[in-house]
Amino acid sequence: MMVGLGNYCFNYGYSNAVSNNYMSRNDMISAIKSGHTEGISSAQIRSLKRAGAVECSTCASRKYKDGSNENVSFKAASHVSPEASGAAVRAHEQEHVNNAYDKAQKGNGKVLQASVSIKTAICPECGRSYTAGGTTATSIKYDESNPYMKNKKGADYEAMVGKNIDYAV
Repeated sequence: MMVGLGNYCFNYGYSNAVSNNYMSRNDMISAIKSGHTEGISSAQIRSLKRAGAVECSTCASRKYKDGSNENVSFKAASHVSPEASGAAVRAHEQEHVNNAYDKAQKGNGKVLQASVSIKTAICPECGRSYTAGGTTATSIKYDESNPYMKNKKGADYEAMVGKNIDYAV
């Protein structure tokens, strides 16, 4: 008994199921970039966008902006490619962690914990995964043996009391 591959033909082009016309990958990329998508299936377009061969308009218009009151990057909305978004968001969140250590050092305190949470998402247009953002949570304990630090902590508390009240209830 002989086992073989049979009559399978492997090619590197794309076949359009509607018209059965053979169109090379480069021809499809050129057609899509020029706005002529007739004869190209949406699955083929999505595949080329996912591979990065054709630009995805959703990914191209995505911008990152920091919402904190700290002096860190992304204060002005900036574009980052999906491939670079992970590194950019991790570096940005590390800036928040570094700021917490600096603040603790200046205030004679100690960072008890610093955690970073990174969020990922899938682009609805091209299907590529990207880093959507991040959150940093820090906890600092200050030395309270100094009476001035106790007073400062009390003053901070009094300044914050009532800041989170929901008047709509």
